[in-house]
Amino acid sequence: MDNAGSKKSARIFAAAFAAAVGDAIGRAIGSAWPLEVMETAEPSSRQGQPVHFRLTVDGALRGECFVEFYEPQVSALVEKMLGQPAVDDEHAEVLARVLSSATAGLKSALTGQFGEISFRLDRVAGLAFGGMFVVPLAAPADPSGAPVRLYFDGQLLAAMSATATGANAADAAAAGFDPANLRLVMDVELNVSLRFGQRQLPLREVLELASGSVIELDRMVDEPVELLLDGKLIARGEAVIVDGNYGLRITEIPQPVASHLLH
Repeated sequence: MDNAGSKKSARIFAAAFAAAVGDAIGRAIGSAWPLEVMETAEPSSRQGQPVHFRLTVDGALRGECFVEFYEPQVSALVEKMLGQPAVDDEHAEVLARVLSSATAGLKSALTGQFGEISFRLDRVAGLAFGGMFVVPLAAPADPSGAPVRLYFDGQLLAAMSATATGANAADAAAAGFDPANLRLVMDVELNVSLRFGQRQLPLREVLELASGSVIELDRMVDEPVELLLDGKLIARGEAVIVDGNYGLRITEIPQPVASHLLH
């Protein structure tokens, strides 16, 4: 995965998210609430308990992005939205509805960059974000000064990077790829793997795994299986049985396979 490209794509995604969410919250509270991407992360400080939402991305991009607010910040926003204090159980649900309404603007802003995509937002708890790429956001109009953070999982980062660089890779393949050279390595064997889904687990749950444990993956049974080459997505399809072995019937190739070999 192109780290520089994926980080640039993540910041493009974050900027569109900030604009859409800032606009949605501003409409809900009746006053401007701009949300901006920060250039660098500020030193973390305790702002109360975090409140997390999961944004599941599907379509031309696939993966998950997690949104982190803080309880005092959420309480203050929801009280402005309702015009009165809200009970604790209502805070996250009210904010979740506002964030869901922002996904229409987010989709409109990102479709031109990444292709047709859809979003699903839900409340989650008990998350650990080790190893995820984080983009911090700030709301100058928020008196709490609490940041809003976006955490991108590896699948979404890879999908954004591949989509953003796909056209350039295809151009490079057409301009500089010599079929004669390709024939020299046609017999080289490459390892490919199928991915039915993934799941993030806290260390506590990993240590509790035992024979008979069931882990729920992030993919529905009717969603396509992914074919990976060296960790890169090269195709999607349906799982089949071939002579007693698992196989894959390919239904989609997001970009020419040769473009992966060029990198």
